[in-house]
Amino acid sequence: MAIIETKPAYYNCSKCPAYCCSIYERVQVTKRDLKRLAKHFAVDLETAARRFTSIWQGERVLRRKADPIFGKACKFLNPDTRQCTIYHARPLVCREFPGRARVRLL
Repeated sequence: MAIIETKPAYYNCSKCPAYCCSIYERVQVTKRDLKRLAKHFAVDLETAARRFTSIWQGERVLRRKADPIFGKACKFLNPDTRQCTIYHARPLVCREFPGRARVRLL
């Protein structure tokens, strides 16, 4: 059996109701992500951590809020446009989504 790695999947985010911002219970925030958020909002690290993140099972994650479609979503999802309001300051896990190429087995 051969494994052939194909090109990464293309996602047209403008046609998506923001599944990636809504269906995952947590969005991990690294120290670097926290620094990026603090700089984006012109606040110190402590303020950014308090306002934008919480601790979930020992891991720093983005806060969530009520969402009219999925019940809960990322704090930074615009519920009307379904787009990220901090796109240029988004965490690494969001930047890397979907994270891997598709693999096809022959």
